[in-house]
This record gives sequence, C-alpha cells and structure tokens, in this order.
Amino acid sequence: MCIQSITGVILQAFMVGVVFAKLTRAKQRSNTIIFSRQACICLRDGNLCLLFRIGDMRKSFIIGASVMAQVVRRRSTDEGEVIPFHQYDVTVGSDDGSEKLFFIWPMTIVHVINQNSPFYNMSAVDLMNENFELVVYLEGTTESTGNTMQARFSYQPSDILWGHRFENMISFDKSSDNYAVDFREFNKTREVSGV
Repeated sequence: MCIQSITGVILQAFMVGVVFAKLTRAKQRSNTIIFSRQACICLRDGNLCLLFRIGDMRKSFIIGASVMAQVVRRRSTDEGEVIPFHQYDVTVGSDDGSEKLFFIWPMTIVHVINQNSPFYNMSAVDLMNENFELVVYLEGTTESTGNTMQARFSYQPSDILWGHRFENMISFDKSSDNYAVDFREFNKTREVSGV
C-alpha cells in the first residue's frame, strides 16, 4: 500500500510537470511579440538609418532580450558563381547601438546605414527595384518560466518606407503619474523632409 501511494505521488508530480511545460511553451510567448508592418528610412542624428518597431503585448517582461537582423539576397562572386540566398549580417540595436534591449515598452530598433551596410549604395528608387528580404530576430528569456523564446519577422522592399519616421506612442500621464503606451500609434508613420 505504501509503495502504491509513493508511486502514485511520483506519477502525479510527473504529469503536473508535463502539463505545466506544455502550457508555458515559449512558442506561445512569441505570439505576443509584434513587429511594425513597415520599416522606415530617415535621417537620425545626421545619419541615414533604417528603423522598425518591436512591441510586447504582455505585461510580463522578456529578460536579456537581444535583436539581430540579416539581409537575404542574391550575390555573385568574383569567379561568376551566383549564390541565390546569401546572408548579410545587419547591425541593429537600440538608439545607442546596443543589441541588448531593456525591453519594458515598445522600442524602435535602429540600423545605421554606413559603408558596412547592405543598403549603403541604394537610393529610394534602387530600393524598390531590389530583390531582398530583411529578416529580424528577437531572442530573450520569459520572466515567468525562464524559457528561451524567439520571434521572427521579415520585411520586403515594398515594406520599407523611404523618408518616413514613426509617430511617438509613449507619453507621460500626469493623472496616474505613469508612462502610457498607445498601441494605436504602433504602425503609424509620418513623412519627413530632407532625406
């Protein structure tokens, strides 16, 4: 009787663990991460930059979040070999250029278009005639379970708006003495001059 009781408790604990692991899958957590529908190219601090937004619809935080991006496009070698899906690393990060994000509210991710950028020799017209895909990855650890999660999104040339920037969506609410995030503004952009 004692062995049967101990075996029952062990099996019950095992089943509770399996059910908990199934319910708290990181894949479900990544479904609450949203990316802006478009990316923008505009001037920021005198540099031409590509911008896109990432937001989290849940109240729990993502710990140790980092963002990475790659451009997938065709490349020809010096010998004439064609590599149809060559991957170029794209340096992205927060406003200060860091890949590590303090992800407490929606963030605008920045890529400075410099000599090392795959977008360096592109004009607005060239951008629309190019054939590439910008793939963006967000990785982090969910606060509640400690599981690692990853969310991905991609932008085609038609998804990139030249001469636009994102509207501000974070404001300070004096009545509640807190910052407020208006997700209705998440995808809104406005045209800017001087690009």
